[in-house]
Amino acid sequence: MPTGLARARRPLIAVPARFTETASALRFRGEVLPRTLVEAIYSAGGEPLVVHPDAPGGAECDPDVAERLAFADGVVLPGGGDISPTWTGSAWHATQYGVDIEQDGFDLALARWAVDAGIPLLAICRGMQVLNVALGGTLRPDMNDPGLGLKSHVGQVHPVTVLPGSTLSTVVGDNPTVSCYHHQCVSTIAPKLRAVATSLDGTVEALEPALGQVAGWTLAVQWHPEDTATTDPTQMRLFGALVSAAQQAAHPQSPTRPVSSMFLPDPEKGTICQ
Repeated sequence: MPTGLARARRPLIAVPARFTETASALRFRGEVLPRTLVEAIYSAGGEPLVVHPDAPGGAECDPDVAERLAFADGVVLPGGGDISPTWTGSAWHATQYGVDIEQDGFDLALARWAVDAGIPLLAICRGMQVLNVALGGTLRPDMNDPGLGLKSHVGQVHPVTVLPGSTLSTVVGDNPTVSCYHHQCVSTIAPKLRAVATSLDGTVEALEPALGQVAGWTLAVQWHPEDTATTDPTQMRLFGALVSAAQQAAHPQSPTRPVSSMFLPDPEKGTICQ
């Protein structure tokens, strides 16, 4: 490390774990996250910290989340199973899968807390749907339902059109190609949010705060940027933007250079240093 320079602390990025009944090398039920997601956050200069999503019976109050996550400089709400329709008063749908009321309760409280506290937030796929529901929006339970004119985006790679002048456009440009895996989508957009990207079939592909509605940096995308972050710099920039916002929120007087540029490999020591 050069003389006179202190090692830059990586911004702490909280990510709620996903419950799983089985996992490789574990003898019991587990809590997991995709390695691609964790590596993308780390490669962008963040320190990903997995958080236990404790909300027995779906009951989790926002002050408890605030107390537990006081350490966090930023938050990622990751993908996962479907959200229970009970949160919006909707009917159950035959195609719903992976519903976990405890997971929902924690994620919803986490989304509300991040928005209210101005904590930088990147919401991905299910995470975008969680954010929309947490702030009063609704979802379409299945894109293949007759009359919608939509088809499931499970396993699809396609272009999206981004609203010029939006925060998202400054990060990914106007027409990125994205990797999607979802059969549900946003129906009614929450009052504090606005749509800033759509696919060719009209599906809302990204949300960000309506002007003047949310204090902190917040972006929500319906696709999975971690899927292609190692090969597509456009998708990697989403994680870089989150980490930069987290760094600025935690240390307002710090330089505005991208956080990832603070972490360079030392060829002699093989470590990460400034």
